[in-house]
Amino acid sequence: MTTTLQTPAPTEPVATATRRRRPRTSPLTTVNPATRLLVLLIMSLFAVYFLVPVWWLVVSATKGQGELFSGNGFWFGGHFALVDNVQTLFRAQGGIYSRWLLNSLLYAVGGGIVSTLLASMCGYALAKFSFPGREAVFGTVLAAVLLPAPVLAIPLYLVFSYTGTVNTFWSVFIPSIVSPFGVYLSRIYAASSVPDQIIEAGRLDGAGEFRIFTIGVRLMAPAMVTIFLFQFVAIWTNFLLPSLMLADTSLQPVTVGLVSWRELQGYPISYTTVVTGALVSVIPVVAMFLSLQSFWSKGLATGAVK
Repeated sequence: MTTTLQTPAPTEPVATATRRRRPRTSPLTTVNPATRLLVLLIMSLFAVYFLVPVWWLVVSATKGQGELFSGNGFWFGGHFALVDNVQTLFRAQGGIYSRWLLNSLLYAVGGGIVSTLLASMCGYALAKFSFPGREAVFGTVLAAVLLPAPVLAIPLYLVFSYTGTVNTFWSVFIPSIVSPFGVYLSRIYAASSVPDQIIEAGRLDGAGEFRIFTIGVRLMAPAMVTIFLFQFVAIWTNFLLPSLMLADTSLQPVTVGLVSWRELQGYPISYTTVVTGALVSVIPVVAMFLSLQSFWSKGLATGAVK
């Protein structure tokens, strides 16, 4: 009996060399140097455009009464008079500027807090509850975001005039608690940061909807801070609505008060006092942004990604 030996079939050589990974290149290295220089130049021009008025305001507030319109407008005068100007500012017309600052804080802080709570509740409901007409409501909110605020000034004045609440605190405070952008941002943030499993677990444990919402609020904190900052700045810098609603000087915010001083044409309130008042009125806004910067940037980035 003869046996035949079968030769094994030739096997293909196994590749032992591993593929080399391409090194990751930075986006800046792939950009043309001329394009990069052009972008840098444009951004520098925008930075100068925004910073020059701020620099002029700071420099002008340090000048004396007769130095504001003489010499170089973008450099300090011969006498540093910022302390004297601030003292004159808070003594002018019986210290009415302090009252204007307090009014602005009441409108901005109170309106910002209430509008943030209302916007977060509305956005949470639009994101986590299914009900007929939900998309129509959200579409209306988006349309309200695109609507300019000055368009609503005259209709609001007619409404408050009909109800007899013109020239009162509520005629400025009530419109300030409405924030369509806050509702939009809350809805986007709640949909991405509040898991449905938390809501289902809370309902299984017998927790009420408001209790579950308080848990979700902790996850929505960055968005709520962002809404508060935007609403705070919008109320603080608002001029048209308070000027239409308020005739009583003691109820006016600082924006309307400074314009009324400006219309006096330098007498009895000097232009330096008005400029110093404008500089002091910016400090609360800057302080608010610096103190809440980390929360604000996080919440704004999430809304932009969504």
